[in-house]
Amino acid sequence: MPDFSRARLHVVTGKGGTGKSTVAASLALALASTGRTVLLCEVEGRQGIARMFDVDPLPYAETRIARGLADESGRAGEVHALHIDPESALLEYLAMYYRLGRAGRALEKFGVVEFATTIAPGVRDVLLTGKVYEAVERNSRHKGAQVYDAVVLDAPPTGRITQFLNVNGELAGLAKVGPVRSQADTVMTLFRSPRTVVHLVTLLEEMPVTETVDGIAELRAADLRVGAIVSNLVRPQEVDADLLADVASEQGRTHVAAGLEAAGLEPHDVLVDALVSQGRDHAERLALQERQREVVAATGVPNVDLPQLVDGVDLGGLYELAAALKEQGLAR
Repeated sequence: MPDFSRARLHVVTGKGGTGKSTVAASLALALASTGRTVLLCEVEGRQGIARMFDVDPLPYAETRIARGLADESGRAGEVHALHIDPESALLEYLAMYYRLGRAGRALEKFGVVEFATTIAPGVRDVLLTGKVYEAVERNSRHKGAQVYDAVVLDAPPTGRITQFLNVNGELAGLAKVGPVRSQADTVMTLFRSPRTVVHLVTLLEEMPVTETVDGIAELRAADLRVGAIVSNLVRPQEVDADLLADVASEQGRTHVAAGLEAAGLEPHDVLVDALVSQGRDHAERLALQERQREVVAATGVPNVDLPQLVDGVDLGGLYELAAALKEQGLAR
């Protein structure tokens, strides 16, 4: 695993249903467990962070939501969260660059903000990424503002991630000059620097892996730096390979029945058939995982595994996944 400790912005993307938001939250906790102060941002308007951390819906304001686990030296960083919506980002932009103040809020009342971000989707992405850029680039000169050691962005899915991050390309036909174009160019300077890495979340299944491979090619073509592939919901091998081979063979029923008898259980046909079916399904899923793992390995991108949690993902599960990410070197 390369050392990503110099990266200030970790962008997390993935095909829908792969657990992208869960991995983003876990990565924020993992980074905080190295003593860092971390900002976790979301831009898709689903309030996923609030649900995962069991807190009230997030306003357009940075809110402390968790602490990382203490590291070897006893340090524990903090995780703050920010729900970014384009309307609030536009009002902030107008206040900063045009000093509109109350006039900006009047625009919101008359629906101008929604109109502007709907007819020009490229502008919407500039506003969202512009707020992320501002959080990353803060330093001690910004009096009263929280300075972060790292920012984790729960970004749009893989199919839209290159378009979302390549904001100056999206503005090519909309704004040649002016403050919006200038902001897009400034944001791209950060996104294309070593301070930004894009991590891709996948399941070890054909469709998510294929989309991940395509996403890597698109990101590289846009000169955006790929970080790691996170294989999520990896199934453990519950039984040894020899037993799986036995279950998959014609002798499977005989072996399972003998095993039940050895355990002092009655080998009823219904029970034997159910166990054989479950064993074969498990063997097929593991074989599929291994085939897709080979495809992931062929990309040459570092890969980490996250287990399928038996009890689902709650706050304790997020800390468990964070520990796995840290142990595998994604957070140092």
